[in-house]
Amino acid sequence: MDMSVNTATAATALEEICNAQPFTTRFMVCNLLTGESIGRGEDEETPSASTRKTSIMMAALKAVHEGRLDLDEQIVYEQRFSEEVASGMFRYLTPGIVISLRDAITGMMVLSDNVCTKMVFERLQLSEVDSYCKSIGMSGTHHRFLIPPLALSPDHTLGSVTTTTARDQVFLLQTILDAQTSPEAAELLGSSMELCAYALQTLKNQILRYAIPSRLPFGTLVAHKGGTGKRGRMNAGIVYRDGAPFYIIAAFTDQVPQAMADGTPGYTVSLETIGRLSRVCWDQFQQ
Repeated sequence: MDMSVNTATAATALEEICNAQPFTTRFMVCNLLTGESIGRGEDEETPSASTRKTSIMMAALKAVHEGRLDLDEQIVYEQRFSEEVASGMFRYLTPGIVISLRDAITGMMVLSDNVCTKMVFERLQLSEVDSYCKSIGMSGTHHRFLIPPLALSPDHTLGSVTTTTARDQVFLLQTILDAQTSPEAAELLGSSMELCAYALQTLKNQILRYAIPSRLPFGTLVAHKGGTGKRGRMNAGIVYRDGAPFYIIAAFTDQVPQAMADGTPGYTVSLETIGRLSRVCWDQFQQ
């Protein structure tokens, strides 16, 4: 299918943004107004970092739907949950706090808290989450570890971490979005429409506002999940405009240097790159 003029203009601008940096940027964007998509390395395996948590959430909700898990289950925060954890706030809190599985999922998603991730993941098998992704069509996503080790080298291999593709993340977000009105989409996810509504709202509750939302007008609603990896930064989300879904974008930077030539930290430029990609979509897709 030939691109519209606006989509072709956007594709050129997105390519220029990626080409301007010395690191790799893989992305896929989907214009929800026209159904057109643009990609760059969208089928290439790339470190997922915490973007993987959206699929962990959906695998957990499948287990809830099947009656194997209960969102109201009470979980005690134990000291062991804070070991080898480098994200979130729970690691600084006093052990003994009791939260629900629902709250653990919230912490895993809106603050990327890895204590909460451990709480959720302990109720699932790693192979179960990996198989779940394959079963719904995310063939390029491979869950390999519960929590990557803190000492992981910046030049680690792909086999050392959970990996995904930009296309897989767009597909997952699109299916969650479709499940708000489609029983068939909810069934594909192994869940109910009510649980899929909870999942989408949890993504909307995201507190961290870097990358995709960073260059958008203040208050723009973005249902998204970001990631911090040793090799780069990543973010995948649904951007809303005037109360309606506008576009989906999944962007993954890789092989990002610790410092750029001018001394700027590489992660700063990688996050800014994702923000610029998102802004192009915001400006071009509306016309």
